Amino acid sequence: MTALDDDKPAPRGELTIQVIPLPSDTNANGDVFAGWLVKQMDMAAATMAGRISQGRNATVAMDRMEFLSPLRVGSQVGCYCELVDIGRSSMKIKVEVWTLDRTAKHPRKVTEGLFVYVAIDEHGRIREVPEQNR
Repeated sequence: MTALDDDKPAPRGELTIQVIPLPSDTNANGDVFAGWLVKQMDMAAATMAGRISQGRNATVAMDRMEFLSPLRVGSQVGCYCELVDIGRSSMKIKVEVWTLDRTAKHPRKVTEGLFVYVAIDEHGRIREVPEQNR
């Protein structure tokens, strides 16, 4: 984003998954569980990590989650992923969650978080991430 776009916030990264929370994804108060949302974020980041590592990977950390606005049942939820850093065997992936409520014209940001994965082999041992085109 540039200074000219500051009044038009938009997701950063690649749309990796899009889902719709259902009433069964809520707590007794009718609010979407934070855990449900974290699960979607982990699946999205793991999908990107799998493409980057060209195989299995495991979540090793989640960092800096902050819930900015509520998530409503029936709204479209998009998880946008961006590779932040890559090491010998690890990948840091930022996930932004944006929602478009059923009656809204513009999406709004719900949360973001940083997920760290390591590439693993078929025996669950850490392996190197293949060389990337940089």
